[in-house]
Amino acid sequence: MKNEGIEGTERFLSPDKNRGLRAVRHFAVGELVFACPAYSYVLTVNERGAHCENCFTRREDLFKCGKCKQAYYCNVDCQVRGDWPMHKLECVAMVAYGENWCPSETVRLVARLIMKQRVTTDRTPSERLLLLKEFESHLDKMDSEKDEMNQTDIAALHHFYSRHISDLPDDQALTELFAQVNCNGFTIEDEELSHLGSAVFPDVALMNHSCSPNVIVTYKGTVAEVRAVQEINPGDEIFNSYIDLLYPTEDRKERLLDSYFFTCQCTECTSKSKDKEKMEIRKLSSPPEPEEIRSMVLYAKNVIEEFRRANLLHPNILFIYELLEMCELSLEKMGAIFADTNVYMLHMMYQAMGVCLYMQDWDGAMSYGEKIVQPYSVHYPAYSLNVASMYLKLGRLYLGLEKKTHGIRALKKAVAIMEVAHGKDHHYVAEVKREIEEQK
Repeated sequence: MKNEGIEGTERFLSPDKNRGLRAVRHFAVGELVFACPAYSYVLTVNERGAHCENCFTRREDLFKCGKCKQAYYCNVDCQVRGDWPMHKLECVAMVAYGENWCPSETVRLVARLIMKQRVTTDRTPSERLLLLKEFESHLDKMDSEKDEMNQTDIAALHHFYSRHISDLPDDQALTELFAQVNCNGFTIEDEELSHLGSAVFPDVALMNHSCSPNVIVTYKGTVAEVRAVQEINPGDEIFNSYIDLLYPTEDRKERLLDSYFFTCQCTECTSKSKDKEKMEIRKLSSPPEPEEIRSMVLYAKNVIEEFRRANLLHPNILFIYELLEMCELSLEKMGAIFADTNVYMLHMMYQAMGVCLYMQDWDGAMSYGEKIVQPYSVHYPAYSLNVASMYLKLGRLYLGLEKKTHGIRALKKAVAIMEVAHGKDHHYVAEVKREIEEQK
């Protein structure tokens, strides 16, 4: 398969990275490199009723499955011809378990993968370059914590699906499958980076990582689209980013090693060119000692993890106030040493903005967003979805607060990024352009 390719690309043996994907022709910034339909996918339960289970279309006039009354669809085509072969294994189980139906999103995706593999004999349109069975699992590199999580997922799969999927694979095969999904799965997000679901895109998974990627992956329903965000010439390897690129080199390397089991040696990690700006220290008459800075970085990492864990709980209004207080206290403490443009400050501002949005505190959300958006533009690569989504959130906040000029300006900046990242014909781009036109 070394020289097989799709739409101007080919699979090849990448130096020090095993297999990879490279260009065999030139791609301009914003050009579609290739598209890949999901091999298998699942809509997150939080978006049920707002998005079609089959095509992920967002609309208000969806109708629900008559049996489980939890899955929603655009029409009969989406329900019967599209999703039923996969939904039927959940539908019966959801009815049987009622309120006790609670498998994780990963468990639901793996159940669908098992069913898909049983009815698929040929190479699918999602596997033109990389087969699902070729996915790396890295089982030999997993620590006891990850192995325990794997076993918990396997137990949940047996609990919720064993009555409805005959002859589940043995535990060894399931252990490998869950590890493959955890290393190679994708989260599908909307234009504001809200989580819509999880999926497997084999050909997209072929791309290796770089902290200075030359492509970006966006979604049109359940199809992944890969577009160039840098000029790509024939022979260039095509690099995606596996992680959030806001953070400094040490943090990115830790995340990549923990989640994907490799040490990144990309040009950005080698040069560390953005680390000084990302770790900006507040200008004080008496500069902090290196040990004080290290101590504050450790505090920031701990509070970020604490916030992440707390966010997994079911929210209620009292809990939300506690989250906002956690954000404000951590910002006050970190602000004694870190500048407002420091990425750890930005992280907690972003969390605080999210809490304000949940509480419908529009002025508070706007205040945080205004502090975030410009540093984001500096820290992230060009055409970043994180920057575009921040301009979108701000633009919509401004318009809601009757700041029309500010709103239109922010939305136009979002569109400029989205036209490259999503493509000019994407319905998200059309939606934002309509919002702008409605204000004129």
